[in-house]
Amino acid sequence: MNKNVSAVYAGSFDPVTLGHENIIKRAAEMFGMLHVAIGINSTKKPLLDLETRVKLLSELTKGFENVRVMTFSGLLVDFCSKENVTVSVRGLRAVSDYEYEMAIAHVNADQEPHVETVFLPTLPHLSFVSSSIVKELARLGGDVTRYVSPSVLDALKRALLDKT
Repeated sequence: MNKNVSAVYAGSFDPVTLGHENIIKRAAEMFGMLHVAIGINSTKKPLLDLETRVKLLSELTKGFENVRVMTFSGLLVDFCSKENVTVSVRGLRAVSDYEYEMAIAHVNADQEPHVETVFLPTLPHLSFVSSSIVKELARLGGDVTRYVSPSVLDALKRALLDKT
């Protein structure tokens, strides 16, 4: 672990999946401080409200002394500058993620050259799991217990009940 480096793992985390949890764990072991940053995007309609996502991520990361759950809006590089973050951690599930994530990494580097992007591949058995797939599967009554923690499953059930 490099104790002198602060990193950020940003996303909507709607909902946080076991794949996200694994990336958080691995990144927390690599860096002195890991900011798990929930992006606020006014154009998206999340299933889980921001307060719920913050609570879930805070619960899931409470065992890590060097993880801080935060929210942000706007550009990730602006968040990085404000929080003195020098590394952006991005998870890669499949080759299809690579092109998109690489483009984002290049734009971020162009905007803020002092922020490096580090890609961490997801675990093979979770490589197909995304928040979108989990939400759709849950909406249709499918079993998502293999893709999210029990607290996230409960939050999904409550949110889906509220939507009916």
